[in-house]
Amino acid sequence: MKTVITIRPAPGDARTVALGEKMGIAVESHPLFAVEPVAWDCPDAADYDAILIGSANVLRHGGECMAGLTDLPAWCVGEASAAAARKAGFSVAGIGSGGLQSVIPMTEAAGHCRLLRVSGEAHVPLDLPEGMSADTRTAYRVANCSIGAGLAEKLRGPCLVLLHSAEAAAHFAGEVDRLDLARGDIALACLAPRIADSAGSGWLCLSTAPSTDDGALLALAMQMCQA
Repeated sequence: MKTVITIRPAPGDARTVALGEKMGIAVESHPLFAVEPVAWDCPDAADYDAILIGSANVLRHGGECMAGLTDLPAWCVGEASAAAARKAGFSVAGIGSGGLQSVIPMTEAAGHCRLLRVSGEAHVPLDLPEGMSADTRTAYRVANCSIGAGLAEKLRGPCLVLLHSAEAAAHFAGEVDRLDLARGDIALACLAPRIADSAGSGWLCLSTAPSTDDGALLALAMQMCQA
């Protein structure tokens, strides 16, 4: 079985490792990213109908500003961000799947047209229907880290890397090329098609999970390792 590696930043890497253990997959953590808070101005909650939360990092790194927004109903990208929102005192109005864009039809149906989006520095633009607006505020950034000697050695043998975001895929591919590592020795399991596109070509194999959750990604990794 190939070595399975996650390059997610903490604490997401620990969740992936723990879930892998439950599923019978040994996952090694080699984070290539560090999440850092960004100073931002606190908006007036009265100016909005709802808040969009695309990552639990918004709650971890949003600081005191988030406490003043808990009267706004929260639309969350997934279960992890919804759990973090509830813990922070928000009432979760709905949960999407496959990206923050998936919650937009639900917010429109609820009559929430003036949206506050608190996000990371890198985020996917939203396609909004006529009459809806989203004010985006940046609360955190994800800093890239270089591949170290230990991880580089792992990548020289048959291995499989889990990719959770397009930004991670692009950075990982760039680091592999910078170090002149062989893409043909590395298999990639990607959480979504956009992530696979960002990784490029030339890998040992590249596959996309059928749904955007860690369980599906790890099940895919198991299948790829057994193939």
